[in-house]
Amino acid sequence: MNKQQLAAKIWESANQMRSKIEANEYKDYILGFIFYKYLSDKQVQFLKKEEFSEENIKALSEDDAETVAYIQENIGYFIAYKDLFSTWISMGKDFDVSNVRDALSAFGRLISSAHKKLFDGIFDTLQTGLSKLGDSAGSQTKAVSELIHLIKDIPMDAKQDYDVLGFIYEYLISMFAANAGKKAGEFYTPFEVSYLMSEIIAYHLKDRKEIEIYDSTSGSGSLLINIGKSVSKHIEGKNKIKYYAQELKKNTYDLTRMNLVMRGINPDNIFTRNGDTLEDDWPYFDEKDPIKTYNALYVDAVVSNPPYSQQWDSSHKEADARYARFGLAPKTKADYAFLLHDLYHIKPDGIMMIVLPHGVLFRGGEEGKIREKLIENNHIDAIIGLPANIFFGTGIPTTIIVLKQKRPNTDVLIVDASKGFIKVGKNNKLRASDIKRCVDAVINRETLPKYAKLVSRDEIRENDYNLNIPRYVDSSSTAESWDIYATMFGGIPTNEIDELSKFWQAFPTLREALFTQTSSHHAELKTTEIKNAIMQHPDIKAFIENFNTSFADFDAFLKAELLTNMMAVNTSKEEAVLSHAIFGRMAAVPLIDKYEAYQLLNDDWTHIAVDLEIIQTEGFAATRQVDPNMVLKKKDGKEQEVQEGWLGRIMPFELVQKTYLKTELDELKDMEDRLAEITAELETLLDSLTEEEKEADTVNEAKDAFVAAAVAKEAKQFLADKKKSGKDFAEDAYETKICTVNDLFAEEKTLKKDFFLAKVALHLKTKETIEQLTDEQVYELLEHKWISPLLTELYKLPDVMTNQLTTQVQALADKYATTYANVVAEIQETESTLSALMDELSGNEFDVQGLNEFQTLLK
Repeated sequence: MNKQQLAAKIWESANQMRSKIEANEYKDYILGFIFYKYLSDKQVQFLKKEEFSEENIKALSEDDAETVAYIQENIGYFIAYKDLFSTWISMGKDFDVSNVRDALSAFGRLISSAHKKLFDGIFDTLQTGLSKLGDSAGSQTKAVSELIHLIKDIPMDAKQDYDVLGFIYEYLISMFAANAGKKAGEFYTPFEVSYLMSEIIAYHLKDRKEIEIYDSTSGSGSLLINIGKSVSKHIEGKNKIKYYAQELKKNTYDLTRMNLVMRGINPDNIFTRNGDTLEDDWPYFDEKDPIKTYNALYVDAVVSNPPYSQQWDSSHKEADARYARFGLAPKTKADYAFLLHDLYHIKPDGIMMIVLPHGVLFRGGEEGKIREKLIENNHIDAIIGLPANIFFGTGIPTTIIVLKQKRPNTDVLIVDASKGFIKVGKNNKLRASDIKRCVDAVINRETLPKYAKLVSRDEIRENDYNLNIPRYVDSSSTAESWDIYATMFGGIPTNEIDELSKFWQAFPTLREALFTQTSSHHAELKTTEIKNAIMQHPDIKAFIENFNTSFADFDAFLKAELLTNMMAVNTSKEEAVLSHAIFGRMAAVPLIDKYEAYQLLNDDWTHIAVDLEIIQTEGFAATRQVDPNMVLKKKDGKEQEVQEGWLGRIMPFELVQKTYLKTELDELKDMEDRLAEITAELETLLDSLTEEEKEADTVNEAKDAFVAAAVAKEAKQFLADKKKSGKDFAEDAYETKICTVNDLFAEEKTLKKDFFLAKVALHLKTKETIEQLTDEQVYELLEHKWISPLLTELYKLPDVMTNQLTTQVQALADKYATTYANVVAEIQETESTLSALMDELSGNEFDVQGLNEFQTLLK
């Protein structure tokens, strides 16, 4: 089971166990137990590395002061053997909820002094909430037992980039957020937004040897972790990033600490604080040692997604260094208070990004004054408008503001990224291509039509420091217009043909081949076969040939990168390598959006990366591994996990069958087709019966399923009568139909049995084939799985473009194909026909008068 499947399985089971506890609350239990398992497993791994025997580990006790101190010194805490997660599992029916209470209480006592701040109280929410899992000790024990058995299979030893634990933790947090309503915003920033911010920050910091990053409203810590992951792609070596996290809510603060620790970050590089960001700035020192620990906290990057437009107490803050330069945000909206707090904490060459509602871009009053000072002091670097309904718990559109302390330029890049998304359930979601388009625009500071614009400070001044995005970037669709002359007389306006200028520039002679100029302002199509005319044109053929040439060596490039270099591929960096290769090849190809190609790559890369992680972690033999296919089924009213056949850990059964077992697969397909034909023939025969025949008992009994026994009995009687009389039945006789149905039933019964046996045999043969694959066959299958689908989709891109052109030209032709004169003529013809028909009507004198008047109006 790969990490996606394991995560989905845990979520599905957890969701069924939740009962009446809200998702927002239940997350604290399951994530707390996952963290405790991590700490337990980490201690066991450390002890085994230190060559502790199983007997030594089983002897671990709080009473052994020397061993306790040794373990504390090395990992920061101590867990006795009786309190290990694995011990709970091994206890079976002897396990009790009191074991958990005792263990959590002991953990709090046995944290090393050096790690007290990091671990102290981290299980408070879990410990105090155990009673909510049931009304009695027995029901609580049952709930906890189910929880720990649910997560016992999560591997806790991350290897290379195969971060199963981190993936599952992030997956569960996102799923809880999706189900937590308005409370979701307290602990989670959607991954796509987080990744967008991370990539921009990582680019800014890419040349630094060591960095410090800070999230002033850290939530679950996911935003901070994603920045660290993006930045680490540019930094050689480990432990070069320091993480600072501040969070107000205690249970959410615990999530931050757990998340950071479980990602394998050196505890000495984790600095967390449970406190009010606005009321209490980051403490400059540890109360126990104020002189040696003095730290004003200026970092390389600050990122935050604070609560939007909340009230705050601004009294006595005038002298606060964070606000003294720019002023105080209004008491009813703390948005700028968070922004100024973040700005204060970045170094002169640092960067900060904050997510806020759009109102901060244009509201007046105190906010307008702060915004003016930020612009005049050259701190605002970029503004990114996000789609509405992209955050869990709120549907309002939001903006990301990028600020710096020192900038060489004075312009502001304004990006409207609000139109690029897909709908997923109730929410909108940024695609990988949407994220990359936005990141590239910010990094390159590009002006792009209907998407991004570099705005001078003078222009912003002219707009009274209003930064509302539509003032500078018009991303709305062009309103459709109608040409009056063409509407009356036909033809296609040349100015509307001009709107397709990007195509005419790419294909210089195509316009002339498609259109004939009928006047200075109008033209008409030369052909009704638009698609054929476009596809056969030399410019189009040359365009497709150019595309094919650009990607001629891409197949070999992918094989070298992904197959030859399989064990050395860095999965965290490889997608960037592949996208660079695609963009380079598309530089000479006009019209096709390179970000569409990137999306195709990302769609496939998601699956390729999972396979590579497994192969690199488990070895090449994993490609020949076949695992039981476990599914949940209800038995005696309970969900139970049962095996339903097998599945390849890497190799899909269907791909192996299509490649190496095609004969057996085709035979199975023929049987399946024949079964479908039999069903169709039986339905046809039933439909052909007369009403009288349908009244027969056999048919009535068999209307839905053609009860075989009844039909066979009647058919047997008909055949006996036939033999006795020596007469054949007529072709359309009831007796003939019943006998045919009987034959079809017999064939279907035999075929279903053969089909089932053949399907089972093919399934087992596929399992055997995977297990006996040669290295050459493995590489061939991986090529089919990883490379062929991507190439197929890439080579469709020219067709997508030509179809787009065909559709737009056809739309122009259809738009003015029917003129007003045509409509009037059709109306007149219809009126004339109706009037003539009325001449044939008769009635009393009043009817006739009425008809005559109607005819007069028609004429």
